[in-house]
Amino acid sequence: MKFSRSTLSTALTVVAGLVLLAALPSAIVDTFETGRIYLFSHQFLDDLPQRLTGPGRMRFILQPAVAIFLGVRSGRIDAHMGRPPFLYALLTGSDERKALLRSGLAAVRDLVAMSIVFDVIAQFLIYGRVYPGAAVVLGPVLICLPYSIARALTLRAMRLLR
Repeated sequence: MKFSRSTLSTALTVVAGLVLLAALPSAIVDTFETGRIYLFSHQFLDDLPQRLTGPGRMRFILQPAVAIFLGVRSGRIDAHMGRPPFLYALLTGSDERKALLRSGLAAVRDLVAMSIVFDVIAQFLIYGRVYPGAAVVLGPVLICLPYSIARALTLRAMRLLR
């Protein structure tokens, strides 16, 4: 049986969703026990340095690096298709916004799903608990920010070189 890339992407997204769903009850219990939401707490900020030194620290290098690679690739495609700069078009309400969002999400979907799963695993190894809100925020930030910047800068560089 051969799986298409789309099927594998969907499976990876479903796995990330299931991992978050499985972690949700413990996060709710933690919220009731402590009276705080972890993502908006002082503890979250105190725990950030542990993420940089604990298990999974390589993802802080690998995930942005892969996102930059994908951003460069998408920026080159944008330049060849004559699209407006990625971030500018998203922020200013360009007619291309929908197409740009779709292509951006398609390019980073697997990475975002993997980053959420990796963050959940790292949290469990470091803290012995999982905070799904933190995984949903930190994972995608490691991917989407470098991707968007690399895509926009590549488009600009390609236009300047022409």
